[in-house]
Amino acid sequence: MHKTDIRQIIRQRKAACSKEERAALSAELCRMLENEPHVAQARTILLYYPLPDEADLRPLIVKLADRCILLPVVVGDDLELRLYEDEDKLSEGAFHILEPQGKAFTNYEEIETALIPGVAFTREGDRLGRGKGYYDRLLSRLTKTYKIGVCWPFQIVEAIPHEEHDIRMDKVI
Repeated sequence: MHKTDIRQIIRQRKAACSKEERAALSAELCRMLENEPHVAQARTILLYYPLPDEADLRPLIVKLADRCILLPVVVGDDLELRLYEDEDKLSEGAFHILEPQGKAFTNYEEIETALIPGVAFTREGDRLGRGKGYYDRLLSRLTKTYKIGVCWPFQIVEAIPHEEHDIRMDKVI
């Protein structure tokens, strides 16, 4: 199956799931992630602010706010990481995603755990993104970071075509 076919299947699965069902699944996902040892023990952690069709981790961001929380910011064709301070200090950026302002965080080796969204994942950790390569470029810099793919259960697929630049997640939740 081609990547475009998988993206279409996942789009259909998302459409078949109500907003309320997705919210309940996101709440359960936040509980699972909060108890995941790599998240529970991390002092510096990369999360993401969700697009409307992604698992919503905002409650987890608030719960972990006493740690060094990093969020990605779209800058040109790249993702830059910035420190999350407070929801009130976010402003709308690319793709209408709320993003922190301030200077870039570039000490990638300090990031212990990264929670990474995707269109689809395999149980083995292969990830399919939206096709622009933003996360592929970022993940290549996170060589010492434990990477957790984050998705709703219906985003798990049997296989994803793998390319040389694709980086496998250490775990998928």
